[in-house]
Amino acid sequence: MKNILLLVHDDEGQEARLQAALDLTRALGGHLSCVDVAVLPVVTGNLYDDGGASVLLQAECKREDRNKAALTARLVHEDVAWDWVDVTSTLADAVIDAATLADMIVLNRKLDAFPYPDMRDIASRILMHAHRPVVAVPDSLDRFAFDRALIAWDGQESAAATMRTCVPLLALASEVEIFMAREGGERSDPTEAAEYLSRHGIHASVRIVEEGLDDPDQLIADECARWRADYVVMGAYSHGRLMEAFGGVTKRMLDKSAVPLVLGH
Repeated sequence: MKNILLLVHDDEGQEARLQAALDLTRALGGHLSCVDVAVLPVVTGNLYDDGGASVLLQAECKREDRNKAALTARLVHEDVAWDWVDVTSTLADAVIDAATLADMIVLNRKLDAFPYPDMRDIASRILMHAHRPVVAVPDSLDRFAFDRALIAWDGQESAAATMRTCVPLLALASEVEIFMAREGGERSDPTEAAEYLSRHGIHASVRIVEEGLDDPDQLIADECARWRADYVVMGAYSHGRLMEAFGGVTKRMLDKSAVPLVLGH
């Protein structure tokens, strides 16, 4: 888990993404790859006829040129190895195309006060198509803390695969808890996950609650608050994208989580 891919774009979530990516790159002894996206404009009517689309794209490119100048000046003074690529595309497509050799992708979970860009939808698309763990951070994040890692376990392959991939990250934690809201039909027990981690020198506690009236995402949020988790590792869209589209756990976690999410699909 050495190659960290960062979405760069001049929006309100950029600072949180950057700080998380720098913290992760330092802690994992990795390399930071920055993909700076000038977003293709979405236009309607006759803007194409009078060159309006071209004007909008030129403005976007100039804004990202200024953004690049500011961020590369900062990165020169950071103690991480990094590279940079400029892309004109959509945010999701640019990250997916750049993710071939990435081990982890750093995004927002949502821009709380801004409807555009729709970072929840962008994170969902990248998860489904890039097949890499996505770190989705709140836009208020000022540092990524590693001490207390909560694994949201549902016994499905998506959760197991995400946990296996994230062993290098979990190894940095001082405490790890595997949390399950039991609903029946789980393919594997959280104690098996704990045994797996123990063979990597990670000694996790296990907590199981019976799923009741609350949705699993609310139970996870409550456990994060009770246990003071720094971040959550979880499988995403483990019951299928169609079901998730109608209000699934992953979608609601991307909407509301107060802590960073490390998501795998």
